[in-house]
Amino acid sequence: MGSDPKSECNVAYKAYIAAGGHSAYATTFYSRVVDLYIICGTKLNAPSQKAAEEMALRNCQAGLTRWKLKTASGGCAISASK
Repeated sequence: MGSDPKSECNVAYKAYIAAGGHSAYATTFYSRVVDLYIICGTKLNAPSQKAAEEMALRNCQAGLTRWKLKTASGGCAISASK
């Protein structure tokens, strides 16, 4: 996550923390030397932890597709899940 508290990924992570149900937060791997951006995805209050993780990963991958980005360090991964 970047240092801007209002960035989309910071807002998404705070929403993940606040969610009471099964939720997950996925983000691209970040290498400060190579990648200048971070893409993230969340799924809040899903029916199960597995469903939350699958949707968070899909949302993160959709961001990469939408912005036509490729990261040097790889795709998306689950960073936090409950």
